[in-house]
Amino acid sequence: METEEKIKEMVKQKYSEIALQNKETNQSSCCGSGSCSTEIYNIMSDDYTQMEGYDANADLGLGCGLPTQFAKIKKGDFIVDLGSGAGNDCFIARAETGETGKVIGIDFTPAMIEKARVNADKLGYNNVEFRQGDIEKMPLTANVADVVVSNCVLNLVPNKKAVFKEIIRVLKPGGHFSISDIVLTGSLPAKIKSAAEMYAGCVASAIDKNEYLSYIKETGFVNIILQKEKPIIVPDDILKNYLTEEETAVYKRNPTVIFSITIYAEKPENCCTPNSGCC
Repeated sequence: METEEKIKEMVKQKYSEIALQNKETNQSSCCGSGSCSTEIYNIMSDDYTQMEGYDANADLGLGCGLPTQFAKIKKGDFIVDLGSGAGNDCFIARAETGETGKVIGIDFTPAMIEKARVNADKLGYNNVEFRQGDIEKMPLTANVADVVVSNCVLNLVPNKKAVFKEIIRVLKPGGHFSISDIVLTGSLPAKIKSAAEMYAGCVASAIDKNEYLSYIKETGFVNIILQKEKPIIVPDDILKNYLTEEETAVYKRNPTVIFSITIYAEKPENCCTPNSGCC
């Protein structure tokens, strides 16, 4: 079993490489993890191109949902995007909050931060900021954000409980999040779970859906809503890199176990729930 620090370093290295690739290269991979597919498709993400604020230069094809579409962003909101990549979700959130709002993107990878800042400068946005940091310990003070969004990032983080505690810390009382992520509803073959490339491909460090939802509830969030859910079908030419033909046949006979979900939850107005750390 990889240690948390080794997993983080693996993710940082892979996403540093991805920052230098174009969208087409990323889309021919397992959620942008490398050239592990011979076909051009993206098995995870939804189509952003018609959303206001979309910027093709900032779209690396790494998401697994459209959390900003479900985030109930209002004009003037302070928004934080976790794992902001090249900035696409931040720019779409900026279109929602307007010039009177504020958007901060946090990313673990210096190359992504640099790319996002270049994109923001080209667009002339003075209310969008990018900060390098670990979302398990965000470079933000408490009770500042109206909305937190994230797109296919928490599944890469070893300590998901720590992230949810950080989310509830930085949200204002009554604030909320909308997060798209990868979860499981059964067991993955050990060869897929242990494959290094899949850590950066959104699958290997995904956890059980019920466990994921329990972390949110235990942290102290309320009004938890599953906004969207879709199955993720891993194509044969990806499976063959990890499984034998016989193992692939067994895997495909079982119900789909990998899902993309978009989940919403609120920080209570009076946030003093047990063990939440948000008082």
